[in-house]
Amino acid sequence: MANLSKVAADGGAQLIVPPGKWLTGSFNLISQFTLYIHKEAVILASQNESDYPLIDPLPSYGRGRDAAGKRFASLITGTKLTDVVITGGNGTIDGQGSIWWKKFKANKLNNTRPYLIEIMYSNQVQISNLTMLNSPSWHVHPVYCKDVIVEGLTIIAPVDVPNTDGINPDSCTNTRIRDSYIVSGDDCIAVKSGWDEYGIRFGMPTQHLSIKRLTCISPDSAVIALGSEMSGGIQDVRAEDIIAINSQSGIRIKTAPGRGAYVKDIYIKNFKMYTMKYAFWMAGNYNSHPDLGFDPKALPVIQNINYRDMVGQNVSIAGNLVGIKGDPFTGICISNVTIDLAHTKKSKLQPWNCTDIAGTSSRVSPQPCGLLAEKQPGKSVDCAFPIDTLPIDKVVLKTCNVKV
Repeated sequence: MANLSKVAADGGAQLIVPPGKWLTGSFNLISQFTLYIHKEAVILASQNESDYPLIDPLPSYGRGRDAAGKRFASLITGTKLTDVVITGGNGTIDGQGSIWWKKFKANKLNNTRPYLIEIMYSNQVQISNLTMLNSPSWHVHPVYCKDVIVEGLTIIAPVDVPNTDGINPDSCTNTRIRDSYIVSGDDCIAVKSGWDEYGIRFGMPTQHLSIKRLTCISPDSAVIALGSEMSGGIQDVRAEDIIAINSQSGIRIKTAPGRGAYVKDIYIKNFKMYTMKYAFWMAGNYNSHPDLGFDPKALPVIQNINYRDMVGQNVSIAGNLVGIKGDPFTGICISNVTIDLAHTKKSKLQPWNCTDIAGTSSRVSPQPCGLLAEKQPGKSVDCAFPIDTLPIDKVVLKTCNVKV
């Protein structure tokens, strides 16, 4: 990278990973740079802790997520970059995470596991046309970034391994996620913006996020999660054309007293769900905290949440919507939704559980709880979905034609 940085400023630099298997520890990218991974190339992540420098916790988190203190640098990382592309002909990045998972489960790690890709404080970031396997923890983590494109990814990790999230936009503005297939032991997409008092103090939201054409399998987690670390705020998230298969929940909002901030202006439509525990899940009691310094009076605002044009088959519970006493989740709208419930002889589950929420519904089956009253009885009323185009949706994906 040191040699490439000399020419990057003169129009950009490109590093091509040719066919073969290439073992490496953590490495840093530079600006005006393209990393291209050939379709027959595999980047193998080292399994030695010494190949991952220890770095400070993210300021919006205050500590590592696995353990207090520092964290291991990600396999592919970069800070304060402009115009960086990680792409390929569907080449592979294999995190070889099994040794990390074993250490984590045995409580033998003193620091937070590395991610596969983490880009920080950067703009004009593109990650596309790649296969990612078996990250020690999260797979793709843009944080404190603007103008981010994530497209054409295949992400696969064992479904019984914790924290192997697929794509986690974190305190980012103008992000689009497209045409990706994710199998994960955790959330396929988790939208974040900092943790409790640290996220509140840092104050950088995730906003203007567009998600389209995602397929997800996540038996123990959500297809799309908002939070739980949302203390910088989450606003203007638009998701459509989503397929969920054998997953715990379709859409989940996770928060708690102490988080503060807000999750608002959320728009979801054209969502198909097959074999799910929950279609809709909101949890105001997700009580994980970085330390005892959080303020229990810092209550989150959850409002203007819109779900429309959705179907589900073999779903155990249509909605489990639990707000916070004295701080209800408001402005929830669900329209044109049909959920076919899974029926078993032992099942005594109610299709809806609602407390400390307020909203409306229209053409929803099974009939929602009383706190989601029919908006205009006898009439068809759609929940909102923006008709404008986000600026990031106008950006043309950069492609490379490489002969090796």
